[in-house]
Amino acid sequence: MDTLTTLTANHPDQALTTDPDGPLPDVMDNPSAIFPVTMDIDLQDESSSSPSRRDVLRALGAGLMIAVLAETARAQVPPRRGGFGRNSGPSTIAARLHIGQDGIITVMTGKVECGQGARAELTQAAAEELRVAADQVRLIMADTQLAPDDGGTSGSQTTPSTVPSIRRGCAAARNMLCTFAGRKWNVDPKTLDVRDGKVSDVGGKQAMGYGDLAADKDAAKLLDGPIPRDVALSAVGSWKVMGTSIARPNARDLVTGAHQYPSDIRRPGMLYGKVLRPPAYGATLASINTAAAKAMAGVIVVQEQNLVGVAAPTSFRATAAIEALATAAKWNPAPPQASSEKLFEHLRQTARGGVPKNPYADEAKNGKSLAQSYHVAYVQHAPLEPRAAVAEWADGKLTVWTGTQQPSRVKSELASATGVSGDHVRVIVPDFGGAFGGKHTGECAVEAARLAKAAGKPVSLRWSREEEFTWAYFRPAGLIDAAASIDDKGTLTSWHFINVNSGGNEVQTPYRVAKSECKFVSADPPLKHGSYRALAVTANNFARESFMDEMAHLAGRDPLEFRLAHLDEPRLKAVLQEAAKQFGWAGRVKKKEPNVGIGLSCGTDKGSFVAACAEVKLDDDRKGYKVTHICQAFECGKIINPENLNRQVGGAIVMGLGPALREEMQFADGKVLNASFGDYKVPRFKDVPVLDIHLMDRPDLPSAGAGETPIIAVAPAIANALFAASGVRVRQMPIRLPATA
Repeated sequence: MDTLTTLTANHPDQALTTDPDGPLPDVMDNPSAIFPVTMDIDLQDESSSSPSRRDVLRALGAGLMIAVLAETARAQVPPRRGGFGRNSGPSTIAARLHIGQDGIITVMTGKVECGQGARAELTQAAAEELRVAADQVRLIMADTQLAPDDGGTSGSQTTPSTVPSIRRGCAAARNMLCTFAGRKWNVDPKTLDVRDGKVSDVGGKQAMGYGDLAADKDAAKLLDGPIPRDVALSAVGSWKVMGTSIARPNARDLVTGAHQYPSDIRRPGMLYGKVLRPPAYGATLASINTAAAKAMAGVIVVQEQNLVGVAAPTSFRATAAIEALATAAKWNPAPPQASSEKLFEHLRQTARGGVPKNPYADEAKNGKSLAQSYHVAYVQHAPLEPRAAVAEWADGKLTVWTGTQQPSRVKSELASATGVSGDHVRVIVPDFGGAFGGKHTGECAVEAARLAKAAGKPVSLRWSREEEFTWAYFRPAGLIDAAASIDDKGTLTSWHFINVNSGGNEVQTPYRVAKSECKFVSADPPLKHGSYRALAVTANNFARESFMDEMAHLAGRDPLEFRLAHLDEPRLKAVLQEAAKQFGWAGRVKKKEPNVGIGLSCGTDKGSFVAACAEVKLDDDRKGYKVTHICQAFECGKIINPENLNRQVGGAIVMGLGPALREEMQFADGKVLNASFGDYKVPRFKDVPVLDIHLMDRPDLPSAGAGETPIIAVAPAIANALFAASGVRVRQMPIRLPATA
């Protein structure tokens, strides 16, 4: 059963500890999580890395502390391997609020903001249920000591999971205001209405705001009862804040440079760290002479277990010291490594249990059949801000500022690596510069913590771009075998689809077929891989939608018509029809311009649906091409913030262009060969085509996440358009025409 608990803070000594600088009170076995510290508080005060009661009151002002406990919103949260994206227990703190006497409300969440718009969306969710303007809500995000564990920021789960949780908590607070006012005025709370942060009676003769609630010491007496499981949320038709386009609340700080990213954090007495890296994957340190580095002024050399690094007064000196160590190091050679040139042979040879054969091969006797293989390269996440962390030890406790999508996971990694208990580790995640699934792990935070512990001073560790490209994990490479058959009417009769290495997300076909086998098979990956925007769906959708075009060609049918004839999912059909309509598919197919081709694709992931049409134009020598137009239709249920959604879709399209056109990790002998933006070329402005984005709002459906799915339709639409222009099928990403085309 949900419960509502409060602490009053109307006076410095009321309901709190008597020591103004003492520890926080013991509340619900999680004292530090009850009292928030806003981003305005000086977290760089050298006296302590943990907020005292005085810190809290100075930051938030007198008011009413509310902690709302609610059940985990399970309905739309699918199970996730390894617990990623989920809160750790059977229930989670859905929302915590501090209501100030000035009417300002502070909401806390464990989610992070890394460019996807969560700060605005969660602010909207709170404001909507509290019936206040968005600028009356302050958000504290991703501080493991102050915020609840809402699960990691991954899998597009902030919208379907955390938004409802915060809405439930804020709706309960709104009901509390009505109950309090009803008792004050001796009226039925159900007859009261909350608007613009104030509750009023039917005649409008009496009114009370959240600030009045916070100022009244009797308010706490109302908070002993449970919150109903079915606490009513605002109907979509009544939304005032949700469903509108509000700007990111801290946008001004971002554009003026006032915001501090993880790489900007400074601490008193802070040193700068660097870590010695091996010359190749798998190489181990045989011996090292540290004398030259230790002789440098102010340099501390750290050598323990598998870590060799330095801490120095400046980043320049730290770099010089690590270069001296590299010169004096001798390494045991790495074992033989697969290269990018032999990557797909390696994956096929190391597939666990072998690559399954097509069980429907005999279907070809009764119609037509086709079998093809598709290749998807390793790619980098290429975030704007490489991994960065600042670590500080004080009184046996560790505080780390870092950029991560998984604050609680990184907290556990830090506790394990440093040998301290989890309650002595605090992870603070300022809004940071990009992740795209690439910052689930805490290796940089762990390295910074170990250097800081050895040095006895705070340490800032910033990975270089080369380190980010080499030692962070990659989007998995994929080998995909596809085979299918059709009857004499052009209807799919069998479907065989095997993904080797890149993952099983959406490996099943959405198309209607009598017999199908769709599987994921793991292999021995030569590079460390992990999550990426839409993860394996980018590979599976590329192969499936490219192969569907090939099957349409085999059947002699229009690619759009062929897909629609095999689709039963109404939402997927709707986006496909919308994209084709807005693009003018029927007219363009008939036009048939020389050296110009059009293609389309569609797909679904994490509860949202996308379709894209692309136009490409061949270069005069027909050896290259340019994407000139992408039209995309996207649907993710009810839209919460239209402008932010539009930016997310546009960003995903541009990001999808990279792996489609050029992005590909090149490696040999355990070394990455293109570990810089000079050699690894993400999309440039000149690569961006005309973008024609159509958002399909569905007020009748729950809101789903939108940070990932828009990327999956880009590459296959381009590949299919390239075939229409050149007559050449390209079955790998990046999509390059062969020299003989």
